[in-house]
Amino acid sequence: MIPKVSIVIPFYADPYVQHAVDSALQQTYPNIEVIIVNDGSPQYGELLTPYLHHPQVRVYHKENGGTASALNAGIRRATGDYIAWLSSDDYFYPWKIARQLAYMIPRHARISYSDYDLIDEHGNVTQACAGLKFASYPEFCRTFLKGNPVNGCTVVMHKSLLEKIGLFDEGLPYTHDYDLWFRIIVSGIDFHYVPESLIRYRVHSAMGTKKHLPVILQETEVTKSRWREPMLEFLRRIGH
Repeated sequence: MIPKVSIVIPFYADPYVQHAVDSALQQTYPNIEVIIVNDGSPQYGELLTPYLHHPQVRVYHKENGGTASALNAGIRRATGDYIAWLSSDDYFYPWKIARQLAYMIPRHARISYSDYDLIDEHGNVTQACAGLKFASYPEFCRTFLKGNPVNGCTVVMHKSLLEKIGLFDEGLPYTHDYDLWFRIIVSGIDFHYVPESLIRYRVHSAMGTKKHLPVILQETEVTKSRWREPMLEFLRRIGH
């Protein structure tokens, strides 16, 4: 039997959520489940109603606790072998899961990320293949000393990896993903790259990275500082 993939969608006051859920359900990969976690949203909750009785969808409600807590709630309920994260304002291409697992499984990769396209508020592609590119794995790792080069919604990871490394840090409202990638890399687990745009990342005026930018930048500096020495030590161990 082919591995099962759990697609976790944290939701909070997002009018685009149906685009995200539909893109998850339109995957060509046949063995998926979609877990939507309503993180105490004060509005747009009615947009989830059409999915309440869908056989591949489970909707959970919790008190507001932030994206990391919503992701963790979804991961704890996931029954899949692999976990994918989809923000409620982004969009998976139909072949995203199929192609990413086709890359990962033969290589025994426990985590991978991919390139992505940028879209505007109306879903129009404004930049294709917008992700950073790296000549080598050490170059990729060294970039973490400057900032987070990985778009979290491009990531697929084996659930056993999270059982070993731990879930997202719920004390980090904005850099929970940056922190987790650090933990994975310095533990010596290869972070594989799929050189293809597999998602559409929506840039719009209401997105959290714009609304909370000053706080995000401050938290990023704290997280970067915390992991600087462990990352430098890891780079020394691999000869870079």
